[in-house]
Amino acid sequence: MTGPATVPQTRTATHTIEVRATAGAVYQLVADVTRWPVIFGPTVHVERTHEEPGAEHFRIWATVNGQVKNWESRRRFDPRALRISFRQVRSAAPLASMGGEWTFRPLGPARCEVVLQHHYAVIDDDPAAVAAIARALDDNSEAELGALRRVAELGCSAGEAAFAFDDVVYTTGRARDVMDFLARGDLWAERIPHVKAAQMSESDGVQRLTMDTETPDGSTHRTSSTRLLIGDTLVYKQHLPPKLLIGHAGQWAVRATQGDGAVVTARHMVLVDPESVQDVLGAEATLADARRFVRRALSDNSTKTLELAGAYAESSASPAERE
Repeated sequence: MTGPATVPQTRTATHTIEVRATAGAVYQLVADVTRWPVIFGPTVHVERTHEEPGAEHFRIWATVNGQVKNWESRRRFDPRALRISFRQVRSAAPLASMGGEWTFRPLGPARCEVVLQHHYAVIDDDPAAVAAIARALDDNSEAELGALRRVAELGCSAGEAAFAFDDVVYTTGRARDVMDFLARGDLWAERIPHVKAAQMSESDGVQRLTMDTETPDGSTHRTSSTRLLIGDTLVYKQHLPPKLLIGHAGQWAVRATQGDGAVVTARHMVLVDPESVQDVLGAEATLADARRFVRRALSDNSTKTLELAGAYAESSASPAERE
């Protein structure tokens, strides 16, 4: 006869930071989960799954102790009290549960304290797992709070510095062949002219891609990305964005049409660094100039990639399929 199951101990962690911005503005940065991939370094991808008044559900993929984990969370918003509470709907082992709260405390007209609290339990109170979770909370919380302060203190609103846009291409090739082209990042140096070198590793569905790409001025920039294939969408998070950007993330979505062919959409989300605009674009350049420059540069490259993916898919079809 077995005894009752042991309830794991609930542990807590608290991290704080002061920010030179209003509590309301910082609250809004955290409240908009769709921008997290370009604000917070550990966040790779977010999908909002459900919204209701004062609450939301979302699924998130994030780097935890060097590995990409995903979970679903529920958040509740209290804009009057400047508080956002959260809890994981389904926690992944070794976590038994995880929740917490963001609190934004005004310290003056344009200064506030951000408090990030976590409470969590570990299956069987395994000591090694407890230590790993505590380390991950310290590392990720400090990284997130530091990034939050940097963005909040940019001197402009996130709505001015962050934006998203789509590039869309239609191909008569098959959707699976288009995705094959996009997913094989290790072959991009052979397939895409502006990619000069590419190395990729893959483990448990997570791709790590490093590329040397040619920029519009003829120089070469090295990028490093984490990529995930989620259904018919390949999402990515760039870890080494060029100087003009604080963050860059996006996705390639491939949809088969009713007849033959596919529609391929490249979606970019970027966060411009206002402090780098004049260093990169010249003393007279503005944030609006930077937005136009970034969109044009990224759109040019992604459209070329989409067109090459479409041409690859069309050439991969058999003669009978092309007729």
